[in-house]
Amino acid sequence: MTLAGDCPLRESSRTAGCTVHEDKLSDLLPLTPTVFHMLVALSAGPTHGYAIAQEVEELTHGQLVLGPGTLYGSLQRMVASDLIEEAANPGDDGLHAERRRYYRITGLGSAALRAEAERLARAVDAVRERLG
Repeated sequence: MTLAGDCPLRESSRTAGCTVHEDKLSDLLPLTPTVFHMLVALSAGPTHGYAIAQEVEELTHGQLVLGPGTLYGSLQRMVASDLIEEAANPGDDGLHAERRRYYRITGLGSAALRAEAERLARAVDAVRERLG
């Protein structure tokens, strides 16, 4: 899966002019399940808050339901941490489209998502090895 805003993890590595500082990334990890799933939802492209909540609920088969306080508080913290940024409306129309705020994942957000997915995969591998 290719993530929007792909960036390397190493400070010295550059891809398309994007630099991610490893120390900033390490401060953000591990991600909370809420932030992890919100970044997964945003990896498909820019969208608005309510659509993120719906996607998270779908991705987790109803195991993680984001109420308004959790959703919008997390969005604010993720913007402040440079994991995501506000984006232009990607072409949505309909009721309230002009009032909605849209978000997209940043290079740092993509790097954090990738690092967390790798960490979780290693944890799952360890459990499978021990359980046989």
